[in-house]
Amino acid sequence: MNRILRFSTAVGTVAVTGAVLLAAGQTVLAQGGPAYRNTPLWPQPLPNHWVFGSVTGVAVDAQDHIWVTHRGGDSLEGNEKGMMLNPPTSSVCCVAAPFVLELDGTGKVVSSFGGPGQGYDWVQSPGSLTVDAKGNVWVTGAGLEPAPPAAAGRGRAGGPPAGAPPAADAHVLKFDKTGKFLLQIGKPGNLGTGASQDALNRPSAVAVDAAANEVFVADRGSRRIVVFNAETGAYKRHWGAYGEAPGADPGAYDPAAPAARQFRDVTCVEIGKDNLVYVCDRSSNRLQVFQKDGKFVKEAVIAKETKGVVVTGQFGVVSSAGAVWDIAFSNDANQRYIFVADGHNKRIIVLDKATMNQVGTIGAGGKQPGRFVAVGSIAVDSRGNLYTGEQHHGKRVQRFVPGR
Repeated sequence: MNRILRFSTAVGTVAVTGAVLLAAGQTVLAQGGPAYRNTPLWPQPLPNHWVFGSVTGVAVDAQDHIWVTHRGGDSLEGNEKGMMLNPPTSSVCCVAAPFVLELDGTGKVVSSFGGPGQGYDWVQSPGSLTVDAKGNVWVTGAGLEPAPPAAAGRGRAGGPPAGAPPAADAHVLKFDKTGKFLLQIGKPGNLGTGASQDALNRPSAVAVDAAANEVFVADRGSRRIVVFNAETGAYKRHWGAYGEAPGADPGAYDPAAPAARQFRDVTCVEIGKDNLVYVCDRSSNRLQVFQKDGKFVKEAVIAKETKGVVVTGQFGVVSSAGAVWDIAFSNDANQRYIFVADGHNKRIIVLDKATMNQVGTIGAGGKQPGRFVAVGSIAVDSRGNLYTGEQHHGKRVQRFVPGR
């Protein structure tokens, strides 16, 4: 639909044709979807000269506190490491924030933890995180992005040497909200396969079913969903795309080819109020839906023509492939909308959950408030506020509130 939307800012009126653009504090969402506006000065400045690295996970708990995890110092630019270097190059900025932070609704940091500790293996690179109904915090060890053969030697100078070993992360960690260690599933370096019952491979996300006391793991490297007991870590079941057995890598995505019968890279898993399991197959540009036992229900193909790129840079391999990085549901009783973090196209796509059709978008590429650089994670609180996290060079969290 090609129509003109107008919205006012402090400096005048901007006309937008056939698209949705954001200005500081203002958002218009077209095509009948819900409207949101950005909160430009959220969160509050981090204490202690802290800065975010590449943000890989955002979650909301029962108190509407926002939890964030990020890669830390290895994803900071050289000029952001001033106080971390030996000797320091600056006395005023900066230091990587702790790996896990809890923020209240005003955006103030109220607690933090993360890093090596007694009794568990800290992750080389965190994936996402979630907070279960008991307030426990789950963090995945997603590992560093492996460079495919076609990407060898590409990218900027100063990246890691060719032939660097693959990421060793292969585990999920569970803590209470104070950072006390509770459970580890998997072991770094012990990379599982699609048939493994006690090993994972770069798990990217988890969802917890409180009623069944089960944790669903998006096991990215093994191209499957695997379910464990949430208290003991005992294996329960697993499945791949379309509810079939996980198998071989289907290869690079081709929008003209038939849909792959295997997942390419599962990067999110969420359980809706309808008791269905929603799974992101990121670079396949699709969202698949299952019953909790793994029976396939339906799928939606989103931004089908999206491909992506993999490059190496000063903090390793960076992939922007695919349009379906993470999802969150709207806060209404029926969860009418699904918000999809489309990192490659730098926007949030809004789906009608009943039809799985796109009804709008939020954002566009850029670093101004309300725009995105590699938006890879999204969460919604009980008031309907959206929280987004940006990977790679984005390195920030933003809030969007309902209304115009």
